[in-house]
Amino acid sequence: MTDEMCNRIRHVIAPFLLCAIAFAAWHLSAAQTPDQTVALLSELIRANTSNPPGNEGLIGDVLGPRFKALGFDTDIVPTPEPGKSHFIARLRGDGSKRPILLAAHADVVGVEREKWTLDPFAGVVRDGYVFGRGALDFKGGMAVFARAVMMLAERKVPLARDVIFLVEADEEQGRYNTTWLAQDHWSKIDCEFALNEGGWIVKRPDGRVRYVSISTADKISVSVVLTSRGTSTHSSMPRPDSAIFGLARALAKLADHETDVTLTPSTRRFFEMLARTSTPPMSTQFRDLTSGDPDRVRRADREISKDPLLHAIMRNTIAPVLMNAGFRANVIPGSAEATVNVRLLPGTDPAEMLREIQRVIADPSIEVRFGSQPAAAAPASSEDTDLYRALEKQSRAQFPGVDVATYVFQAGTDARAWRLRGVPVYGIYPYPVDAVDLERMHGNDERVSVDSLRQGTELIFRTLVDVAGR
Repeated sequence: MTDEMCNRIRHVIAPFLLCAIAFAAWHLSAAQTPDQTVALLSELIRANTSNPPGNEGLIGDVLGPRFKALGFDTDIVPTPEPGKSHFIARLRGDGSKRPILLAAHADVVGVEREKWTLDPFAGVVRDGYVFGRGALDFKGGMAVFARAVMMLAERKVPLARDVIFLVEADEEQGRYNTTWLAQDHWSKIDCEFALNEGGWIVKRPDGRVRYVSISTADKISVSVVLTSRGTSTHSSMPRPDSAIFGLARALAKLADHETDVTLTPSTRRFFEMLARTSTPPMSTQFRDLTSGDPDRVRRADREISKDPLLHAIMRNTIAPVLMNAGFRANVIPGSAEATVNVRLLPGTDPAEMLREIQRVIADPSIEVRFGSQPAAAAPASSEDTDLYRALEKQSRAQFPGVDVATYVFQAGTDARAWRLRGVPVYGIYPYPVDAVDLERMHGNDERVSVDSLRQGTELIFRTLVDVAGR
């Protein structure tokens, strides 16, 4: 073989060798992603950020050195409360496009330790799951978002826009949340669009992904207080006007009351998607729910509402959460109070919901009032953006054959700070979950699958490359 022929062969083969090397390096790096995401999540869980008090500054201590080592600009925004802060990391692009933001809240709800089978703040990895408070809500999402953003720097992906990663305080409760952050530090979190918690990647019983839902709006959380009053006297001489009995009767009426099915446009499309992806008899139930025929809707509602998540997204919900009555075992108290958490669909008038509760109780002796002024509803995020299209496309690529749909998130998030300023926010819990996983959120033995963390990290990384890469 002549030197000229060898040179020609090298010229032809070299590009393929380079591609093969790059492909192998990509998969070697991707193979390391699950372990790194899992290890990071375990460390985040070990930083106890139960709110109250929160202590969200602990997360900055965990993540700050990692982001700095990769060349990110990092910033800590302290709040007036010691130990409570927001952490921001920014990876610079060329500035030809506006930034994208990924937000994850650092605080978690408290635990009933005696009801857990393992330490809720140990980040234990067992039987293919990471266990701990926040594993699902939302430190798992934080770990996925953080690793996906870090991978952009590790792989030196050329960026057309800055990528901002935000760890938030006071999402579960408290005054120094993203609304507070946006008031004085908007320039640090201003962006073209954002990812946050919200929609679900739901698994079938056999483990395959059934659908991906991306939330474009949240329900509004409203506190309603019921107060019953009666005569305070010795418990040996009970009277008919017992404040506690009166409150109990009012709560019993609410327990028996079901609000009407109300489908927003995006939720209607979500149930139409479920009709396509389900098998009989549920596919028929989902079609009946969207039929508009009152009798078919009522029959479908009875079956579909057996799923607590689906029940919640197709109506306004009423849930008692707090009670306060009495101070001594031998005194009948003069008043009794219950706090009811109401979750309203976008477009619902809170005052009308208050009147509905009053009509159901039908007792003028029970005072029904707002516990606090209802917050203004934020507009739904448009689906006509590069980020939504990228997330939809990469969801279909990650989970071939699945349907992707928008819907209204059944709980609340801190996305209002951006949506109220016209910035689209898309919600997703970026890992496949099943019904058992969902039941454990805010409950006992909260967990997320190791394999789901891998799939979620890959999904979010590819989405970022798609929407932020040059």
